[in-house]
Order: sequence, then structure tokens, then C-alpha cells
Amino acid sequence: MGFLWHGYEVDDLTRLLLEARRTLAAELAAELAERGYEDLRPGHAALFLTIDRRSGSRLVEMAEEARVTKQAMMALVDDLESRGYVRRVADPSDTRAKLVRLTTRGRTAAAQCRRSVLAVDQRTRRRVGDRGYDTLIDVLTELAEPADEEE
Repeated sequence: MGFLWHGYEVDDLTRLLLEARRTLAAELAAELAERGYEDLRPGHAALFLTIDRRSGSRLVEMAEEARVTKQAMMALVDDLESRGYVRRVADPSDTRAKLVRLTTRGRTAAAQCRRSVLAVDQRTRRRVGDRGYDTLIDVLTELAEPADEEE
């Protein structure tokens, strides 16, 4: 289901990446639901994985690590704060700034998110094999970086 380019059949890379993302996100959502977190979405897992479990994290740093906009991260934090998973507290090193910290409920959910992400990761490795998985990670890591303009 691709298109012809210079006489070759080429798959639509963007479509395949989006479909793979949807499939993996659905697996993660199912894994979270199975662990009792039906109210969490895959995007929440990304947030949980960026919060420093000991001291909390600044929203800007979390957004950079998750590679989302500050506004998108703020919406996720607002949502999880309303559900009791995180809270905002004053940053002791800068009274103008806020830290996002996990609540007790959030620490438990974060641990389950890590386990869920690991389970999906392991299933993916089994599905494509060790070599295919390592190649997939290498290629996706390369694609995730901005392209050089020298081409």
C-alpha cells in the first residue's frame, strides 16, 4: 500500500509510523487499564517518566525531556493534578518557579506506568526479535533527531 518512486514501491513512512504509534499506544493503554489505571492515557505515562521522583521537576524541563510543547505538558499536568496524581509546589531554589511533584497516588501510578512501558517494550522485542528491535531503536533514534541541513 505504498506509492511508486523512481520505479520502486515505497511505503508511506509517515502512515506506518503513525499506525505503529497507535498500536503501541493502545497496547500501553490496555496494560495500564489491566493494572487498574483506566483513567490514564499513554501521554500520562510520558509525563510520569519525566518527573524526578525525589524532588519533583520543573514543567519546562519535563516538556523538553518528553519532547512536547510547554503548553502540552501544562495541560497534562493540569489533568493529572485534578485527578490527584501530581501537585505543584514552590521551588525552594527559585520562589518564582513551581515544581511538579508526585503525590502518593502518583508514585504508585508512576511505578505502574514504568512496568507497563517495560511490558510493551518486551512484547515488541519478542515480536520483532532482538536484532530487529535493536535496528528499530537505532533507526527511530536517528529519525527523532533533527535532520542535518547539509543535504
